[in-house]
Amino acid sequence: MALIALRTAEEVNQKSASEDGGREIEIAQMQLRTSLLMSPSDSFLWLMLYSINISQNGLSSSDVAYLDQSYTTGPYEGWIALRRNREVLAAFPFLPGVLQKRVISEFSAMVDSDFIDDAALNVMTVGWAFRERLAAGLEQVDLISRERLAKRLATDRVKLRIPGVEIDDRPWR
Repeated sequence: MALIALRTAEEVNQKSASEDGGREIEIAQMQLRTSLLMSPSDSFLWLMLYSINISQNGLSSSDVAYLDQSYTTGPYEGWIALRRNREVLAAFPFLPGVLQKRVISEFSAMVDSDFIDDAALNVMTVGWAFRERLAAGLEQVDLISRERLAKRLATDRVKLRIPGVEIDDRPWR
């Protein structure tokens, strides 16, 4: 029910910024909270509560707590991590240091798990301002995965020093 309410709120918001959108978002927030009472270990629901709240009101300390719950309850859920990492990088400078470390670790895990395209997209878009910190977090990642990320970025003409990886600036070689 919560996910249906969330999707309905997203669709209404995309069509117009009317009062209906605000009412649909309130319903989705209520449904998410109700669902979390029944299933407090659902990291995706915590992420969605974080997401809908910041889209309406900007980032607050309670939203950071929702995000922290998402990381605590589902630190290694790949499909959630892909979405969460992208969303959280958009608010990265406003997060406490401990949560920033989790975001960087999650990014590293994405690369280590060969989600190279997703990781590269995160670097080139929402994570651009933090690219050096994200790259520095890759030191413990498998070398082949680091090389794949570096090559993927180089293909898009993004120069980023990845620890332990040397990329030839001459693409014809």
